[in-house]
Amino acid sequence: MLVSKSLRLCLLTTTIFSMPVLARADGTAPVMTVTATEVSTALVNVPAGVTVITQSQMQARGDTSLVQALNAVPGLNVVQSGGPGGQASVFICGTNSEDVLVLLDGVPVNDPSDPNGAFNFGNYTISDIARIEVVRGPMSGLYGSSAVGGVINLITVRGGGKPKLSLTAAGGFPAQGQAGATLSGASGRFDYALTAATDQEAGFDYTARRLSVYAGNRDPYRANLGSFNLGYSPVEGTRISLTFRAQQTTSAAPSLGYAAVYDDPNNYLYNNNYFGKLGVTSNLFNGLLTTEFFVAELQNDLVNKNLLDAADPNAQSNNDHYHGYRTDVQWNNTIHVPDYGPAQFSAVLFGIEYINDHATESVNDSGPFVASVNASQHSIAGHFGVQTTLYNRLTLTGALRDDAVSSFGSAFTGRVGAVLAVPEADLHLKTSFGTSFLAPSLFDLYGIDSYSGFPYMGNPNLKPERGTGFEAGPQFDIPAFGQPDFISLSATYFTDNISNLIQNVYINNNTASTEANVGKVRTSGVETELVFKPVSWLSADMTYTYTYARNLSAGTALIRRPENTGSATLTITPLAGLSIVPQVQYIGRFSDYLYNNDGTAYTGGNPYGVGMAKSGTIANLSVNYALTPRLTLFAIGKNLFQSHFEPANGLQIPGQSFLFGVRATVQ
Repeated sequence: MLVSKSLRLCLLTTTIFSMPVLARADGTAPVMTVTATEVSTALVNVPAGVTVITQSQMQARGDTSLVQALNAVPGLNVVQSGGPGGQASVFICGTNSEDVLVLLDGVPVNDPSDPNGAFNFGNYTISDIARIEVVRGPMSGLYGSSAVGGVINLITVRGGGKPKLSLTAAGGFPAQGQAGATLSGASGRFDYALTAATDQEAGFDYTARRLSVYAGNRDPYRANLGSFNLGYSPVEGTRISLTFRAQQTTSAAPSLGYAAVYDDPNNYLYNNNYFGKLGVTSNLFNGLLTTEFFVAELQNDLVNKNLLDAADPNAQSNNDHYHGYRTDVQWNNTIHVPDYGPAQFSAVLFGIEYINDHATESVNDSGPFVASVNASQHSIAGHFGVQTTLYNRLTLTGALRDDAVSSFGSAFTGRVGAVLAVPEADLHLKTSFGTSFLAPSLFDLYGIDSYSGFPYMGNPNLKPERGTGFEAGPQFDIPAFGQPDFISLSATYFTDNISNLIQNVYINNNTASTEANVGKVRTSGVETELVFKPVSWLSADMTYTYTYARNLSAGTALIRRPENTGSATLTITPLAGLSIVPQVQYIGRFSDYLYNNDGTAYTGGNPYGVGMAKSGTIANLSVNYALTPRLTLFAIGKNLFQSHFEPANGLQIPGQSFLFGVRATVQ
């Protein structure tokens, strides 16, 4: 067992930042704050590209899944294989999906049993999520492994105030129904939030309609969620918390085979996900010290079952089991330093983290293809951080972290950032630089499989992938015509370089394969956002991202990283209680593994089988009308013009759908 004697110089803010922030250094507009390791920071002083999505924003836009909520975030490309429940990957600033660290209430929840150690965004419901915080850029100096492209933190609902029951019920077509209830509040020293929700959909046929193998087989989806967040405050400033979350999903999907696409009628995924966290947070010495300790457990069970069909050209059948387990223990502290001279809002952070991962995999596909893993990996990390604002103009942050990982040794990472406020020009200038790493997955290290007699062995001598990233750009928040937030405009240049890329290589005279640290990747681009509020009842949020992502070793574009993406969201409130939110998303052409119209795999391209996939445009509309402060009617239309866009070539997005419902509050 490796023990790290580490330190991490840290701070910044942990997650977060939604649209360009409409706050000025002179305080003429409200300052939004976010929490990062117990430190509240004005969003304009965060030296990173950050987006915050609140529960009310998701409701206004009609987002009912995590994929929908993330689709319009600048710098992100969300790729789902089929519809709800299908595997979904998120690429931040052009980096790989496994380079995105996902947190649930601050706990890393990437799946240890996933072959790449990635998080599946496709089967996660959001009924108990109060807000989603996205930070872009290398963040290993704060969070350790996987935080190469960025971090996404899912924060659950917490109770407070008078008891309140929030109810949602909806139905629509094609056949779908959703219902949810959250009971929250506080009583004496106790606070509570309990959520139950269900989502059932007949679904669509997600095989691309252009393919001759399209058969119209619907792929249904069902998800059930139960969660609670309980707190007890024995004394003022101290809270003991217990959080639990259980989710079960069942979904179906077509088969993307090596030889062809098959419109499979019985390829099913069964996923059970369990999460528990017990912790205590306390403010000591009149608020000078905030300390937090918690223990968290994660269990993810995925089963893929598919019967052999005589008509399947791939002769595909599956009986695959993936079981991932994680224990996470953290002790984090924040010293709030009193203002001194030109330094204000200063803080020092320090703490330790222990993670133990275990995975068992049993894959039995026709072919024959048999794979297995039964292995563990653990790490101990230390961190230290600082933050201060000088002369009410210059905010400086720094982070250092040392992770000792049992499979390879130490990974030392850091991050520094600065934000300069120029209130005379309604301007903030931001810049940051960070290093990052991705630990090899358990399958990379210890996996064993055989495909038609061609053996594969994991490589226990793998080193981590290493990355460096830089970003810089201005943010203008311009008041005009009596509107303090008339225009907010931001533009950020970003670049990431990743080395020691873990890739599959041939060995033993091309008779077997394994993983090796070969290859380099470079991504760069510009993300922009314009928020325009000409009048109080109208706002427009427009984003555009250009991304250049290349495998430098192979000289090829990274797949499923479109160069051009953008979105436009209007929020129109012509009457009190009425909001109309149309949204358009554009995804440009991108490199992908292609399938011909007859369903067979494309045989051209460089590399083999790879070509340019078509672009797509998707239009959505959400309407909310509050009959009373406690009763709201809503209608949601998705994919209004029936786009057949294929985010993964051969599989198209869900078709046109409509959902009608009611949200009610009993208090």
